[in-house]
Amino acid sequence: MRIAVPQEIKNHEYRVGLTPAAVHELVAHGHEVWVQTGAGAAIGLDDAQYLAAGARLAADAAEAWSRGDMIVKVKEPQPQEIAMLREGQLLYTYLHLAPDPEQTAGLLASGAVCVAYETVTGPGGGLPLLAPMSEVAGRMAVQAGAAHLEKSHGGMGILLGGVPGVAPAQVTILGAGVVGTNALQMAVGLGARVTVIDRNVDRLRQLDLVFGNRITTLFSTAKAVEAAVLAADLVIGGVLIPGASAPRLVTREMVSRMKRGAVVVDVAIDQGGCFETSHATTHDEPTYVADGVVHYCVANMPGAVARTSTFALGNATLAHALALAGKGWRAALRDDPHLRAGLNVALGKLTCEPVALQQGMRHTPVDQLLD
Repeated sequence: MRIAVPQEIKNHEYRVGLTPAAVHELVAHGHEVWVQTGAGAAIGLDDAQYLAAGARLAADAAEAWSRGDMIVKVKEPQPQEIAMLREGQLLYTYLHLAPDPEQTAGLLASGAVCVAYETVTGPGGGLPLLAPMSEVAGRMAVQAGAAHLEKSHGGMGILLGGVPGVAPAQVTILGAGVVGTNALQMAVGLGARVTVIDRNVDRLRQLDLVFGNRITTLFSTAKAVEAAVLAADLVIGGVLIPGASAPRLVTREMVSRMKRGAVVVDVAIDQGGCFETSHATTHDEPTYVADGVVHYCVANMPGAVARTSTFALGNATLAHALALAGKGWRAALRDDPHLRAGLNVALGKLTCEPVALQQGMRHTPVDQLLD
C-alpha cells in the first residue's frame, strides 16, 4: 500500500503522523511511504532521517494527499484537507466528530474511509490510541493551570504548592480516567490539595489506595461537583464518553460563583468541553476570561510538546497502521473488533453510533459495510 504523511496545518501543531522508525517498519513490510517535505522538521525529524528510513518525499501537501492510498495524520483534517480526500481513500487520524458536524458532513461527502484514533478500543475496554495523548494532556493541564494562576497571566496570584506557613492551591479534577490520573499525579507532586471526582467507585478506591490521605476522592453527583468547583482555585475537566460529546458538568451559573481569578483547564474541549462556558482556543491565544474565571481550552494541548507527543502517539498507532496497510481496511476490521470500533465514516456512511446520535443522523452499522 502507498501511505502518505502530510504536514499538520492546525494552529501550532508540530506533531507528525509517523516517526522515521515507524516509516522504516512500514517499508520493511513492503509498503511505500511518502512524507511531505518538512513534515517533522519542527521537532527535529528532518527529511534526511525519513529518507534514510526508506521514505520518499512529497514536495507539498497536494502531492502527499494525492500519493497516499492511506493518509496517516495526527489532528482532524481541516477544510482544505477534506477537499483533497477522494472516494475510498483511507484516513487514519484523530477526528473528534461529535461536536463538529461540519467536519462530519465533509468526510461523508468525500466518500473516504475514516478511522479515528480516539474510538479504537483495547482488550481491557480502554482507548489505547487516545491514552498517550490523554497522559500528555493531563500532565500539561497542571502546568498550564499553575502558570495561569499567576497574576501576570490573569489568575489570582497563587503558587500551586504554597510555601511553609501559606496554604497551597485547591485543585479539583473532574474525571479519574487517564487525563485525571495524570493530572492528579502532577498536582500532588507539586504539593497542591487535590480533590478528584468520578462515578466509578472502583477507580476512586484504586486512587485512594495509591495516594491515601494526600487526596480527597468524591463520587460524582451534581452537589459534589458544585461544592468542589466553588472551593477550587484550579479546576481540570477530564471527562470522556467515547465518541460522544463531553457532558457539561459545570454550568455557567456555577462558573459565575467561582473565585475571581480561578482557572479552568478544559481538557475535554476536543469533544466539546465539560464546562458550559468553554469554547476552543489556540496556542496563540490560549485563554479568555468568563465571569472573572480564566479559561484555558486549547484543543490540541499535546501539540505544545510535539516531540514527546509524536513518539508517544507513534508507539500506540503503528500496529494498527501495519494491519490496515497489510490487509486493507475491510479485512483488518473484520479480523479485529477493537480496530473496527475506530471506523467513524466510510464510503458516505456514518458508522459511529454516538456521533450519529449526537448529530441526529442515520447510523450505519460497520458490519453492513464489511459484509
